[in-house]
Amino acid sequence: MTKSELVQRLAEANPHLYQRDLETIVNAIFDEIAAALARGDRVELRGFGAFSVKRRDARVGRNPRTGSSVMVSEKHVPFFKTGKQLRERLNQGGTAD
Repeated sequence: MTKSELVQRLAEANPHLYQRDLETIVNAIFDEIAAALARGDRVELRGFGAFSVKRRDARVGRNPRTGSSVMVSEKHVPFFKTGKQLRERLNQGGTAD
């Protein structure tokens, strides 16, 4: 689902709200999550999951075209861990491990 599809579904579920207002709300939520992650904060949405930032150490990688070694610098990457309710909802029809 894309952001525009999310806004469209919200508009269909809430016909009393303007689509442009819903788009502003969705953008504000995403912007606030991104800003919190940029500050190094963790964002938890109960029942859905938690967003956090993980640090990846510098390492020696390989150039796929030439096969030569290249240094890959340290970087920070976003990480999402699903919440218990979302995990259970996704696995309702599945078998137990």
